[in-house]
Amino acid sequence: MAETPACRGTAPTLPFEDDLAKNGFAYQQAATMRPLLEAYGLERWHDFAESWNHLGVDRYMADGGRYRRRRYATFSVTEEGITRKPHQPHYQSRDYNTLNGGIERWFKPMLPDIGSHPALLAILRVAHRMATDLTPQAQRPQAWHTEVHQFRIEPSPDTLGQPTPEGLHRDGVDWVCVVMIDRDNIASGETSIHDLNRTTVGSFTLTNPLDTAFVNDSRVYHGVTPVTPVDPTRPAHRDVLVVTLRHE
Repeated sequence: MAETPACRGTAPTLPFEDDLAKNGFAYQQAATMRPLLEAYGLERWHDFAESWNHLGVDRYMADGGRYRRRRYATFSVTEEGITRKPHQPHYQSRDYNTLNGGIERWFKPMLPDIGSHPALLAILRVAHRMATDLTPQAQRPQAWHTEVHQFRIEPSPDTLGQPTPEGLHRDGVDWVCVVMIDRDNIASGETSIHDLNRTTVGSFTLTNPLDTAFVNDSRVYHGVTPVTPVDPTRPAHRDVLVVTLRHE
């Protein structure tokens, strides 16, 4: 699959770049993100979000939990286009993920129609624009290795849902983008940002669909507090899309 990103000359600039450059992170609410993403091609949000109902259980949780579902895909993203790579395992060293790192994790692949969905392509175009704009020209790769994770956290009355079971962490990449897809019957889930001395420098809660966080992974740590059901008699879930970019 190849797609041509929106033309730099006509696509709007990204309003959060100054904050991201200054602080190492930026939080943008849906009211800002939706029109921005629409300018980069966002369409058919409903059927994109509905795909979170078809994820597989994450069976690699070293804590024994069965509260996380996910699908996964990798892409090469360049100025010329977005190309999906053959399915491959997700790997993090234990330096970055002390809970689940150090092994190849083969997750269910993102469904083909979601991998080419205009909502996903719009998010990847914005992530590419951000990474390119904020990376010094001499250090910009020709292609960004881009990993895309669909996550659903499902807490229950007797099990906390851990969006970041590894705790406060960095991902071992260059840039991270987290997009809220949906949350239903969920309490908590606050994102906190910490500098390299682990001092808190910011916090916010992704609440509405398209609320988005951007992180410079070399400058800050991030984590999310556990989630619980508001009404313990009803199912609960927290759905996010996580996009990471690193030099190929």
